[in-house]
Amino acid sequence: MPRKRIFTIGASELRGKSNPIRKFDARLSLILRDMADTMYQADGVGLAAPQIGIKRRLVVIDVGEGLIEMVNPEITERSGSCGMVEGCLSVPGRRGYVTRPEKVTVRAQDKDGKFFTFPAEGLLARAVQHELDHLDGMLYVDMMEYEVYEDDPAPGAETARDI
Repeated sequence: MPRKRIFTIGASELRGKSNPIRKFDARLSLILRDMADTMYQADGVGLAAPQIGIKRRLVVIDVGEGLIEMVNPEITERSGSCGMVEGCLSVPGRRGYVTRPEKVTVRAQDKDGKFFTFPAEGLLARAVQHELDHLDGMLYVDMMEYEVYEDDPAPGAETARDI
């Protein structure tokens, strides 16, 4: 499948709340496949539907453990706190230090509408939170504590790939 255009900071497509998915059909499967292909081609670890101009609650993530497709995802539990440098496919060339919960529990539906729940921690938890923020029209730059420049990473801070 062809790579979809990823909208970047300043685009209205990235702002505003996304609508839930109510129809689980072949079109939904195609959108999720296009999203995954786009994420992989852009060398990201996550992509939310608004980033390609679709105002629906869809997310794909792969932090190296296999593709996770989430329809209508929500975080049901949060714990701990962890700061990390984040990047974003929609904010090219920039990085920022963001503190988020260290662990989350996610409830979502698969492409057939079946509900599933899973715990996430580390990079997966960060990617989930980052992508779900996109579904509510938020970017990491809206909550970053400070900008991090390539030649001056935060001392001791882990860096996440573009999520």
